[in-house]
Amino acid sequence: MSKRRGIFERKPGEWWIRFVDAQGRYRREKAGTWASARDLYTKRKNDALEGRKLPEKLRRAPVSFKEIASDALAWSDEHKRSAANDHYRMKKLLEWFGDRAADSVTPREIEAHLQSESWKPATWNRVRALLSMIYRIAIRNGKASVNPVKLVPCKTTHNERVRFLSPDEEKSLRAAIARRFPEHLAEFELALHTGMRRSEQYGARWEQVDWERRIFTVPRDKGGRTSHVPLNAAALRALTELSRRTADSGFVCGGSISPRWWFEDAVKDAGIPRFTWHSIRHTFASRLVMSGADIRTVAELLRDRTLAMVMRYAHLAPDYKLEALHRMESKFGVPTDTTVAPEASTTARSIN
Repeated sequence: MSKRRGIFERKPGEWWIRFVDAQGRYRREKAGTWASARDLYTKRKNDALEGRKLPEKLRRAPVSFKEIASDALAWSDEHKRSAANDHYRMKKLLEWFGDRAADSVTPREIEAHLQSESWKPATWNRVRALLSMIYRIAIRNGKASVNPVKLVPCKTTHNERVRFLSPDEEKSLRAAIARRFPEHLAEFELALHTGMRRSEQYGARWEQVDWERRIFTVPRDKGGRTSHVPLNAAALRALTELSRRTADSGFVCGGSISPRWWFEDAVKDAGIPRFTWHSIRHTFASRLVMSGADIRTVAELLRDRTLAMVMRYAHLAPDYKLEALHRMESKFGVPTDTTVAPEASTTARSIN
């Protein structure tokens, strides 16, 4: 193919044109193949000579994916506790689409990039969710017209496994913590009796604790809302112990951002397989159910938005459905005489 003025290749296989519109302003426009660029350049030159204005969408400089990604991260920083995760995953998305025009990204391209990574279904879904959030915010800001992620399928995940401590495992774990990391035993106790998420507990400050009302306030939970955690006697004892050690730091757990460095060693010493810090939250929920708490109460104490996540614990209380039926029976009763009246029986025989 021959060189032609006004046509240039931005990257291999991607041709653009540069021209002067009817108002005398320089414009750039993506064309695709070289032949498409040649035809489009001729059309734009003729439009300018005849004084025809460009379509409205071409009068504005195209918005880059990098720009809408930056807007999304700013929103995430303001509204999400998991903003750090969004920043981490955004690196991959910028690697894929950084300088591209936001509206040029297609569902097929997105799916191809996702498939090129050896990710588990949960990771696929999280990256897809971030990408969808970017376009939702861009549409709201008038910087994109469509959300291409809507046509990209989610992966089916199998995350119904519930891992919780048995009484014997709890004894072993307590012994391991007390032996090697006694100063952290109260942190374990607090998690076990509140079900708080790791980020909530290790980001907590002492002003969030209301000793009189026995409530711990989470200013912004996973859903971005303010929530309140009731404190039982065991949780209060743990907080009292922690206050002796960490009150001067201002943080409930002394300013440490994670328990992993000591907790994983304690779990290993206790010989407990497949148990993580988040499994303490599962233990909290499972024990509530096994103690007779109904599913709605468990959802409220876990501060989950829906019952879907909580229903994974329902099998631990298999009698709750039967109990509901018994309550209905007690409320409305059943007829004491269910025999068919003689007249009805005669009528039925005559019909047959």
